[in-house]
Amino acid sequence: MIDYTEFNSRHRRLAILRFLQALPSYTSNISILTDVLNGPDIGIDTSRAQTGTELSWLAENGLVTLAGQPEFVVATATARGVDIALGRATHPQIQRPSPRG
Repeated sequence: MIDYTEFNSRHRRLAILRFLQALPSYTSNISILTDVLNGPDIGIDTSRAQTGTELSWLAENGLVTLAGQPEFVVATATARGVDIALGRATHPQIQRPSPRG
């Protein structure tokens, strides 16, 4: 059984990838991503530091690329990141998306 922190991390990672996948350029910045995670549609209480940690993890796993300065990070989903966001691929440390309908 996973703990609550890991549970939230899995959901944050999926939410980030799904948000990026929905954008025409697959790109957003850390500030907007933090707002999205905290917003009513996602509702996962997230600090900017936590968003940065998840973005670094996603980048280390080849699911996003990062650019910009440490205080203003810009993330872009990779093809594999988009596949995970759409449920066409999985990763054991990312929540699998539920069917959309």
